[in-house]
Amino acid sequence: MSDDTHAPVSALASQVRPREKKTNYPERFAHKVEKREKRKLGDLFGLENIGINLTTLKPGGMSALRHAHSAQDEFIYVLEGHPILFTDKGGTELGPGMCAGFKAGTGDAHHLINRTTEDVVYLEIGDRAVGDEVTYPDDDIKAELVDGEWVFTHKDGTPY
Repeated sequence: MSDDTHAPVSALASQVRPREKKTNYPERFAHKVEKREKRKLGDLFGLENIGINLTTLKPGGMSALRHAHSAQDEFIYVLEGHPILFTDKGGTELGPGMCAGFKAGTGDAHHLINRTTEDVVYLEIGDRAVGDEVTYPDDDIKAELVDGEWVFTHKDGTPY
């Protein structure tokens, strides 16, 4: 987190330095999101209750493993490009100006994939609910937010 005494008043979002660490996923899954770049806008301003990222998916990129949060609401707003949003209901093409929300606790897993030749740029916003857990129906992984850090295990609970 940023020290809010040094937080800027404003910023040009596209000029915020991309997150250095590409992903928190265990190495086994990291390659799946290697074409994703996040700029942590909320952290820049010292925001603690919500996370806001300006995210770019290069062609062939994936936003995340398909997942569902137990306690965290999420929202996305597409600025550029045409990603496919995959949920338990299947795929839906999105475009600039379109948005989607994912209510915590529903179990409806979701993620975006860029199947085009152009970049996809979108805002992702989520709260930072204490005790959040994440399920990944397509992969042998689960996550729990512990003391502000994601802890990943296999579905049977054994650590990575």
